[in-house]
This record gives sequence, C-alpha cells and structure tokens, in this order.
Amino acid sequence: MEFNKTDYAVQIEDLTVAYDAKPVLWDIDLDIPQGKLMAIIGPNGAGKTTLLKAMLGLLVPVTGTVHFFQETDNSLRKLKNKVAYVPQSGSVDWDFPATVLDIVLMGCYGRLGFIKRPGKKDREDALQCLYKVGMEGYASRQISQLSGGQQQRVFLARALMQTADIYFMDEPFKGVDIQTEKAIVLLLKELKESGKTVVVVHHDLQTVPEYFDWVTLINIKVIASGPVEEVFHEQNLKKAYRSTGNLLKNAV
Repeated sequence: MEFNKTDYAVQIEDLTVAYDAKPVLWDIDLDIPQGKLMAIIGPNGAGKTTLLKAMLGLLVPVTGTVHFFQETDNSLRKLKNKVAYVPQSGSVDWDFPATVLDIVLMGCYGRLGFIKRPGKKDREDALQCLYKVGMEGYASRQISQLSGGQQQRVFLARALMQTADIYFMDEPFKGVDIQTEKAIVLLLKELKESGKTVVVVHHDLQTVPEYFDWVTLINIKVIASGPVEEVFHEQNLKKAYRSTGNLLKNAV
C-alpha cells in the first residue's frame, strides 16, 4: 500500500535507544499513516513502551529522528496540542490528591498553560469527556477511590480533553474488565473514524484483528508493519516472538 509523505502522522528514521549501553531498540524505521488505529505488539522486553516513549520525546535516543506531520520542529512545546498520551496505569501515582474532574481538566493545560485557570466551558467539556467514557457520575470522586478500570477511563477522558490529532496509549486494556475493554475499543474506533491516529501498545494477539486496522510487530527491531490483513500472520509472529508454536491459534 503506497502513501504520500503528507499522509503520515509519524515518521521514524534510524532510531536506536539504549539503556546502560545495551540497545533496547535498534535501527527503527517506521511510518505510521494518518487516521489509523495501530497496535504495537511483541514479546516482553521487545521495546514496545520504549518505542512509545521515544516517539513522545520522553527518552533521548542514541541516534535517529521522529517527525510528526512532516514537521521539522518536533519539540513537545510545539506539539502539545497535537499529541495525547495515556501511560500504563502502573506508572501513575494514584494517591495524588485530585478529583476525577481535576484530572480530566489537566488535559486542557497545554492550551491554557499552568497559570490560567480552566473556565466554565472547560469544565463543561471535561464533563462531556467523562460522559463519553461512562464516568460522568464520578466527577467529584478522589482518583484514588476508583477501581483500576475506572482510573483508566478517567485518563482516557483526560486524553480526549486535549482534542489531539495523535493518541498514544500504553496498554490501555491492562487490568480492566471486559466491559471497560469494550467501551475503550469503541472509543478508539470513534477517534479513528473522526480522522485521528491512535497508537496502542497491546499484548493480546487474539483481539488484534477485531480491534485494529494497522499493526506493527517489533522485537528490538521492526519485524513488520502494515494493514492487519497483510502483516498479521504466523510467519511474522514467529519472527517477532521467536517461537515455533501456533501463535495464531484462536486468534484469527
């Protein structure tokens, strides 16, 4: 499938990331078209979260570049209104003294700055974002009082509040119940249908064909990337997971 350069949301060239001189990602070349719902899959330690953080500028690579929408200046300052990030739930301090509404309103700080306070319209928008994730009745609840699935929904609402063009999500289904998972999938597909690009670190091979239309398989290097129906097959999975077992059993 051919794309023009202007069709790409993210372009990565020669990206290498290392921890203590040990490469975690090696010579990554990856183009992510706009308007796709993409899964990043691979075994534990393959560099999935590292790739996400490197794209976001949260990690400094040894070599390589990341470009969004063909921009030459990819500073977080310039991209703050274009990129939203939902981290792994385990990396968040859930004891932080804030209400659900406070957390969602943080999504508009990129637009307002940290000095200007959110106004009435911002609060109405935040409540609407909570409604979209089924959490409108929890606005005044302390974030620490919520279940894991509820907390994940709140962070999705915060990402929606940013009205970004690209959404990065690190295992948004981890630790949530099936009802929450289905609600998140529906939301992600709605974002994709509205022209947004959604990049998700994912671990469940069985749901890839149902949830996503684009997939990238990595294991330190990019094994394959493209439409699910073209690259999500046993041969590529064996390369990524270095296994001879039937990884696609019951998956497709």
